[in-house]
Amino acid sequence: MQILINYKMTTNKTFTMIKPDGVANQHIGSILNDITAAGFKIVAMKYTQLSAEMAGKFYAVHAGRPFYNDLVSFMSSGPIVAAILEKDNAVEDFRTLIGATDPAKADVGTLRNKYAKSIDANTVHGSDSNENAEIEGNFYFTAFERF
Repeated sequence: MQILINYKMTTNKTFTMIKPDGVANQHIGSILNDITAAGFKIVAMKYTQLSAEMAGKFYAVHAGRPFYNDLVSFMSSGPIVAAILEKDNAVEDFRTLIGATDPAKADVGTLRNKYAKSIDANTVHGSDSNENAEIEGNFYFTAFERF
């Protein structure tokens, strides 16, 4: 008899960013409250502003796409809050918490449903994989800054 086990690798850290629209609309406190209420622990956080060059590097994976220049311009238009979050199954659970990219299609109660205004200004970034969570976290935080 063979027993198959459905094993899904999980991680306990993910990366998020409150985008310039979330900061400008004064949603930092509410978003952080929702994140911690969902069981995430904030292990590193910084308030900063990206230059166009740094935004371009962060979103380099989208270079050549029609929305790339607008994305870089938007992401360098004002301050952001970058954070590393910790929780079992962090990446998947955080993707659920933030909701669909288009806030009009995001489930009720998700961060984008509650705080975002459009698909372009969707308030919150969340890593889409364990690998990207590590890459994105390392982009914003040195090893010394991470817990």
